[in-house]
Amino acid sequence: MNAAGNYLKKHTEALVKDVGLEAACALTGKSKATLGRYYSTAAEHADRFIPADAVAQLEAAASYPHVTSALAELKGITLSYDASRTNNPHPGGVNTDVVALSQRFAILMGEYSDAIEDGIITFNEAKRLLRETLELQQVLINMKLHLEQEAT
Repeated sequence: MNAAGNYLKKHTEALVKDVGLEAACALTGKSKATLGRYYSTAAEHADRFIPADAVAQLEAAASYPHVTSALAELKGITLSYDASRTNNPHPGGVNTDVVALSQRFAILMGEYSDAIEDGIITFNEAKRLLRETLELQQVLINMKLHLEQEAT
């Protein structure tokens, strides 16, 4: 098995152990043996990996998205993990999101205007801009979730 396969299997094992084997079986509908095969590095199980839907079910219950972060790392992608965030969109709908989006964008532009007033963006100004950019990104994610919910 290649290094990427070993890496994914180790993170699959961490995910199952994070949730707990019994709970993982209940969540996914898979047996202990099947889940064990997904993270076994034995040659006969080298080509068996956990399905994406099972990963999603387990990561919803886990303290950390082990497999998702491993996949991102293998591809050279950096993820930003927000432990306080849930998978449920905030109350309201697309109209509420549009209002929040315009407010956050106005705040970001105000911060940017203040930051470039002297022609130099300081470290603290950059941190404030980054914080507002992340807040704007969260509003866009909520908007995306609301739109997907309305489209189905």
